[in-house]
Amino acid sequence: MKLLEINDLHASVEGKEILKGVNLAIGEGEVHAVMGPNGAGKSTLGAVLTGRPGYVVTGGSITFKGRNLLEMKPEERAWAGIFMSFQYPIEIPGVSITSFMKSAVNARRKALGKDEYTPAEFLKLMKEKMAFVKMKGEFAKREVNVGFSGGEKKRNEIFQMAMLDPTLSILDETDSGLDVDALKTVADGVNALRSPSKSAIVITHYKRLLEMVTPDRVHVLREGRIVAEGGFELVEQIDNQGYDSIR
Repeated sequence: MKLLEINDLHASVEGKEILKGVNLAIGEGEVHAVMGPNGAGKSTLGAVLTGRPGYVVTGGSITFKGRNLLEMKPEERAWAGIFMSFQYPIEIPGVSITSFMKSAVNARRKALGKDEYTPAEFLKLMKEKMAFVKMKGEFAKREVNVGFSGGEKKRNEIFQMAMLDPTLSILDETDSGLDVDALKTVADGVNALRSPSKSAIVITHYKRLLEMVTPDRVHVLREGRIVAEGGFELVEQIDNQGYDSIR
């Protein structure tokens, strides 16, 4: 069954067309990699899927779990199970990680018709997920991403992903600038959430993350269109010969 179907998607930012007819289908339980040079439209694709303001869809359709994604508000997409890890996670001064995650997790549970976690249940879940991503307990009291190193910000995003347990995870160049240990944390997070019903889109320039995650399908995006699709051999070709070798 197809979890996500994108058909002839066109999108603009500030009046400039970025996506020029993207077609992409992702089945349940699949991990897809999207690669491409700077300016190809990779981050725009992720922004459109999450409903980020300023990104205007001018044509095409997106279906998520049988629903018209373009008719859903950003928060509705999150409640439905879409999560995005950004290349540059934002700081939220004055809001602790604990408060932020409690609000996010319980909002999604409410949208799904489930009871909110009790304080004890939430604390137990948080401790489990922090241990999973090797995050120190003291981080729970810190303001979201404030004063965090690059690696700590990425680790925090994987922690958020683990807490929310999304149906579709979108990682937008989350491996950029990571050391080996932090990169492994990202890969472990993606692999741990991989299941017959959960999928992921990994947007990246680099081979090293994909060696750890092993995508089911690789797509190459250039000038707003997917110009090539295949398996890991495409990653190898890009790593050895660059994007100019793919037309």
